Amino acid sequence: PAGRGGLRLHGEMKMKELILASASPRRRELLSLYTTEFTVCASDFDEDSVAPCPPMQLVEALARGKCLSVSAQHPGAVVIGCDTVVELDGRVFGKPHSTDEAVQMLRALSGRVHRVHTGVCVSDGSRTESFVDSCQVAFFPISEEEIARYAATEEPYDKAGAYGIQGHAALWVDRIEGDYYTIMGLPVSRTVRLVAVSYTHLRAHETSAHLV
Repeated sequence: PAGRGGLRLHGEMKMKELILASASPRRRELLSLYTTEFTVCASDFDEDSVAPCPPMQLVEALARGKCLSVSAQHPGAVVIGCDTVVELDGRVFGKPHSTDEAVQMLRALSGRVHRVHTGVCVSDGSRTESFVDSCQVAFFPISEEEIARYAATEEPYDKAGAYGIQGHAALWVDRIEGDYYTIMGLPVSRTVRLVAVSYTHLRAHETSAHLV
């Protein structure tokens, strides 16, 4: 089948399995804008194995690690790995592990401009490509009462920076520069183009194999 919006997944070749190496329901929803023919396989990649480095390098390394970890378990499949971090003044904010950590992150972001980086890696087992997409987000000041109320919900704890742009945090956004979907965790347009390249590569490889 063809992907939506005119981007084809695989031409006339038999479609290889497409795997999303992330358990994020938001990434699953966004990839579904392109195709529903994929499976989810959360990566067990050890994020602590990545040496400290600048935020953009870090998020790309994490995306590649997650992608290649799942790709090794599913030879022949096309695998998408992703990771997202929030950056403020050079500091990296991942997912908060406690209420106190969520509150600290939100206090730091209140009334400030921060950046969101999402790394994406696509591998077909023989060819691996990755990129980082970044977006700038400005928040209005957030009151202590609102921070405490939000931190008491479940929403912040599976999201980098302790907020979901598609949820309650939408009320705090002053402006955004860049791809909104990068903040959600999957820059859809760039990702599906990279997936399409992988299927084109596989089609060319199969065609040349038949000619040998």
